[in-house]
Amino acid sequence: MGYQVRPQEYEVRGVACRNLEVESTGRDRPAGIILIGAHYDTVGGCPGADDNASGVAAMLEIARLVRARPLGCTIRCVAFVNEEAPFFHSKAMGSAVYAQAARARGDPIKLMLSLEMLGYYSRRAGSQLYPPLFRFFYPDRGDFIAFVSNLRSRAALVKFHEDFRSQCDFPSERLASPAIVPGVSWSDQLSFWRAGYPALMITDTAFYRNPHYHRHTDTPDRLDFASMTRVTAGLAQTVAALGA
Repeated sequence: MGYQVRPQEYEVRGVACRNLEVESTGRDRPAGIILIGAHYDTVGGCPGADDNASGVAAMLEIARLVRARPLGCTIRCVAFVNEEAPFFHSKAMGSAVYAQAARARGDPIKLMLSLEMLGYYSRRAGSQLYPPLFRFFYPDRGDFIAFVSNLRSRAALVKFHEDFRSQCDFPSERLASPAIVPGVSWSDQLSFWRAGYPALMITDTAFYRNPHYHRHTDTPDRLDFASMTRVTAGLAQTVAALGA
């Protein structure tokens, strides 16, 4: 695509690890940075087609599509290492290392988007599960993409979700919730919340929908590529409009 890939290297338990970053520089630095992230590791024994090759694929396509657009703010795409156990929720997460370094540099990140599993959809009634009580407020079919944040990032969540709906007619839902709700903080957006940046997760809801989550059956043939394509195109349009 013509990007220069910048690695961020660090060591965990004697193993060299690296995040990988590319950037489309905007013409106006005070306009800030929109950061799009996706983790490229998976759990042992799991091919990881949905978790999280689907997120990485979408990030790469967004990087390709926005490169040709005139941008006011900078669009940065980062592939993170070490999101999964045993590093999850620890300082060894790639996103944790990255977010703390960004805060130390004073990077003006105005929004971080965590792409976490974008490929699994079902139109079957009852295919979508939720934490207790949430089922009374959301659809019972897993045929939508979800936008999720903690309460501090609620304003950013509402704006981005409304912008997405103006760019794309794919079904979507949003939730701003305390991070203690199971699943709300279970990806790289957590690292940016901890560093004081607004961030949200975009997801097919993982284990609340996909029965192949963290299993050896998480293979490409389980994914709905037509839906994933529509979601990715909508995200790219939204990011480009937001960064204009």
